[in-house]
Amino acid sequence: QDPGAMRLRGSTVEHVFSIIKFWMGSAHLLMKGLTNVSTEISLHCLAYNMRRVVSILGIKQLINAMRLMRA
Repeated sequence: QDPGAMRLRGSTVEHVFSIIKFWMGSAHLLMKGLTNVSTEISLHCLAYNMRRVVSILGIKQLINAMRLMRA
């Protein structure tokens, strides 16, 4: 009903899904079953987020941030 909400979704969520699908090389998942599919999607999302952090912060700052969290 709200065109503004669809525009926001298109610029935030749909872009991420299209990148993950491109990385996967196909439109389907490799696993079957809700638990396995959930795990597969979670790993793809983790990889996407890690790649974004590396591109924003850089490797050195990411490693330093991880060391600070461990301490």
